[in-house]
Amino acid sequence: MTTKLSLSTLDAIAAAGAAAVPSYARSALSAGIVHFGVGNFHRAHQAVYLDALFDTGQDLDWAIAGAGVLPSDEAMRRTLAAQDFLTTVVEQEADASTARVIGPMTEFLPPGDAVATIARLADPAIRIVSLTITEGGYFIDPATGLFNPAHPDIAADGARPQEPKTVFGLIAAGLARRKAAGIPPFTVMSCDNIPHNGVVTRNAVVGVARLGDPALADWIEAEVAFPNGMVDRITPATTDRERRLLADSFAIEDAWPVFCEGFKQWVLEDHFPAGRPALERVGVRFVPDVSPYEHMKIRILNGGHATIAYPAGLLGIHFVHEAMAHPLVRAFLDKVEREEIIPVLPPVPDTDLVDYYHLIERRFANPKIGDTVRRLCLDGSNRQPKFIIPSIADRLAAGAGAGAGVGGLALESALWCRYCFGTTDAGQDIEPNDPNWDRLQAQARLAKDDPAAWLAMADIYGEVGTAEPFRQAFANALRSLWSVGCEETLRRYLAGTL
Repeated sequence: MTTKLSLSTLDAIAAAGAAAVPSYARSALSAGIVHFGVGNFHRAHQAVYLDALFDTGQDLDWAIAGAGVLPSDEAMRRTLAAQDFLTTVVEQEADASTARVIGPMTEFLPPGDAVATIARLADPAIRIVSLTITEGGYFIDPATGLFNPAHPDIAADGARPQEPKTVFGLIAAGLARRKAAGIPPFTVMSCDNIPHNGVVTRNAVVGVARLGDPALADWIEAEVAFPNGMVDRITPATTDRERRLLADSFAIEDAWPVFCEGFKQWVLEDHFPAGRPALERVGVRFVPDVSPYEHMKIRILNGGHATIAYPAGLLGIHFVHEAMAHPLVRAFLDKVEREEIIPVLPPVPDTDLVDYYHLIERRFANPKIGDTVRRLCLDGSNRQPKFIIPSIADRLAAGAGAGAGVGGLALESALWCRYCFGTTDAGQDIEPNDPNWDRLQAQARLAKDDPAAWLAMADIYGEVGTAEPFRQAFANALRSLWSVGCEETLRRYLAGTL
């Protein structure tokens, strides 16, 4: 017997004792944050921290108004509205799982309704606008790392600033309304895994504003805060598997629950002129400079995910913890992390980088999470330039030569290329798994005979693709993958004979 999640059933869920529920009254909350991108990660991270803060009775005027611009955002809005914007978050560790219903979101603005969204952004009660829109949502030129104002969607918002379609066009329009009314600006806070995500977000908002109103762009540059932040929690996609687990283990019927690991981390620059919730009371770390933490997480964790993703994908491994149980895949991760990624990372305050890697290794191996290899392989065209290629560039700049110098990272890149060819080592088809799949597959097929064709994607590889030590190591690795397969190539790399 399950209980359908809603405000009216919270008492019954609490009485059953299987899951915790909020101690605060939802009627006591009022929105102080508009958040774009109400996906699983947001609900497992920012929303969880706010829920914990509200449970102390503090800062109840910092609830979340959800927002979005994609068709999938409307599906999420309808689903959450049907259960009063409540979410069941299940934290899973190897030895135990716990569930909690969270309720820090009080509304969800209709996606596509620019008028309603801009009006809410102009409301003086809104003091933070936050974003979780994925690494690919920032209109960045991968080769330069800079905002691309020529993108058709951005150009359209610049031409019609009162009818924006993008997140950044909407934010600029909301700020324009506040400027005209004499209302202080809100702080814009990115929660995405992008180096210097605050700077990247500022470039996007200022960039779209400058196309239509240079004076507004100047005002945003001078007056609006965009703190950088580092976020971390492994959060797989929700499938029927998770819905069944929730029903069977906790007797709750939730149409879109979130399953995640127990670990979470959030480091933020403390730059919120319009005020902020006291998140330090629930574990958020506020620092003057988040850059060392960003580099550590993006290179070791996200780069580590990419390192295991493509060999596992080629070997037909489904779950991440199964990839970590494969001795060659795990040893590949360990060698690349220790010999190529960690040595070029700057020090992090009060942190031992090798200890942090061991923590990441344990988290990847968690058998309860059910994170999939396919999710890790997704969107390499946006993720590789952020998670892998910077480490290659740093090693080349430090004078690393071919072979051991960049050999592991070159092999990771070759594994990505081989994956994008579209078949596993066993000959099974790999379904499209990137917004640019057609292009990637075409280049991967050319690269089978001419490895340089893959590195010719200058918008992805930039100058790294022209560096001879990397080109040689990449070509050697790709030829090996095609001639002897993934497992034997990994063996040779680990033995130092690749």
